[in-house]
Amino acid sequence: MEIVLERVMPDKRDTLFRLLQYSLFEESLTDLNDMNDDALFDYPWFDAYFTEPEREAYFIREKDTQRLLGFAMVRAHEDGRHSIAEFLVIPKYRRRGIGTQAARACFALHEGMWEVKPAYGSEAARLFWQQVINRIVNPVQRKDGLFTFVMKHKEER
Repeated sequence: MEIVLERVMPDKRDTLFRLLQYSLFEESLTDLNDMNDDALFDYPWFDAYFTEPEREAYFIREKDTQRLLGFAMVRAHEDGRHSIAEFLVIPKYRRRGIGTQAARACFALHEGMWEVKPAYGSEAARLFWQQVINRIVNPVQRKDGLFTFVMKHKEER
């Protein structure tokens, strides 16, 4: 299955918010995050993805059908680094290469230094990101739970 990234527009922010809630719920198994009194997981940076140019959100869609498969949220830092802030492939679509394609598509958006910090306490997330990044640069650099690498121009890869 081939995927595409689709920039999340403001009229689709509710869809992104629901997907983010699924992701935060899933992560709560290992990061011990709690719901608030409205039965939602707080995410103080959500609105910034629609107001700040250094934050980008994308839906992961199946190329042929446009079926929604997940999402990715990317952040640019002042020093030029980029990071994956949030990332989710809907469980039913995992282990089909969709996450790998989506991660690589995110990394291809911006050259230079990237960092990824897998969901706290999730061995599955750590292994996923290690495998994906290992295909880009080997050996993988990891310090204090943070993977870092340089995404080069297409001509240099």
